[in-house]
Formats: sequence, structure tokens, C-alpha cells
Amino acid sequence: MEQGRAHEAVVPPYGSPRVPGQARGGERPGDARGEHVHGEPPAPRSVHRHSVRGQILAALRTALVDGELVPGEVYSAPALGERFGVSATPVREAMQQLSIEGAVEVVPNRGFRVTERSARELAELAEVRAMIEVPVMLRLARTVPAGRWAELRPLALATTEAAATGDRAGYAECDRAFHRAVLALAGNQQLVQVADDLHRRAQWPLTAAPVARRGDLVADAAEHLALLDALCAQNLPVVQSLVREHFTGSAL
Repeated sequence: MEQGRAHEAVVPPYGSPRVPGQARGGERPGDARGEHVHGEPPAPRSVHRHSVRGQILAALRTALVDGELVPGEVYSAPALGERFGVSATPVREAMQQLSIEGAVEVVPNRGFRVTERSARELAELAEVRAMIEVPVMLRLARTVPAGRWAELRPLALATTEAAATGDRAGYAECDRAFHRAVLALAGNQQLVQVADDLHRRAQWPLTAAPVARRGDLVADAAEHLALLDALCAQNLPVVQSLVREHFTGSAL
């Protein structure tokens, strides 16, 4: 079952990953209900975490952002463990964390179904994020000196570099890192954690959503630099406009 393999290492990447069970041309075989149990996950990328559970969690998050774990599909912990070269236990623990975050839901005696999300849910997340972050950024724009904003430019540039390569998962990490750094200037760690959780949930893919094009990521990343310029200039109307537009028009 799940005995004695929790400390085995994650296997190296297998090359170009493909959604398990997906036919050529985007067709997905399945039953009449559209519910599929998959025996193999997409190949994991290289991850650098201290624990097996952390490695698996990072790999699964990457697969979610890249759309390799398909909304509506059911994946079993033992099958995922087989592919990753570990027991089902760390996979199940990672999936439980993803369940808390709302990315998957438990299917008793079967595994975990990737949550099917709607455009309305994404819009609601954007609205809540705007309610939290816009007032904070406007307050910071009045009080934080330009030099402090300039220190965040490398983080903004990192998002543009990730976007230029079309790396959706890499861009998602850099995007959250930039927003965390901005909000951290408020000195409220609870605020940072709540906002980051909402941000991560907003990055899970929609059902049947097209993959974001590289140009969309580049445009999204460019807003970070524009926002820094507005914050340095203490241009509050532009800050408010950019932040709201960034949430509603985000590529991820």
C-alpha cells in the first residue's frame, strides 16, 4: 500500500510532459460523465526543496499552473507516487495541502479531482484582491520613499524575464514574489499571507481555458514596472488604475 517509501528521492524530469490520458489534438477519452481516473501524472520538473513532501507539492503546483493537471480529472495518490518514485504518503499530504488551497477536492476511495473553476470565481478573487491590495498600495504610495520602491525593480524585472520565455509556472512564482515584496512594506505579515493565498488561488487554471500566450505574460509583467514608476512618483490615480487593471486583466 503506502509502506516505507516516504523518504525516496523524486526522480529526474522525463522530458516534455503531456497530460496523462489526453489524446492527440486535445481529445480526452472518458466516460459519459466526463470523469477520468488517470494512472500517470505529467512528468515532474526539477524541484529544489528540503523535504519529499515539499518537492512533490512544488511539482504539483507547477503542473497545475501549466495545465498539466486537468480541471475535472481525478488523480490517485498511489499512481502519482509511482511516477514520482515515492510512496503515496507524501503525495497524499501534498494533495491535502492543495485541497486546503482549493486547487483539488478529495474523491473518497479514488483520489483527488482538480477543481473546475469558472470565470466568475476568477473575477470574484480579483475583486477581493483589489479590495485588500489597492488601499494598502495607495497608503504606501504616500509614505514609502522612492528609493525603497527602486529596490523592488529586480523583482519586477524577474517577471519580465520569465514572461519572455513563456514560462507560466516561473512567471507565477515571480509574480507572487513581487506582490509579496510590495505588501511587505506595510509591515503586516498577516496581510501578506492572506493576499498571497488569494493570489495563488487566482493562478489555478480555469476549466477549458486557453493557455496564456507569451505576449499576454509580457504585457502583464510590464505592468509591474509601470506600477513601480507610478509609486516612485507618488502618482496615486495611476497607481490605483494600474493595480485594478492588473488584477482584472492578469494573464494568470
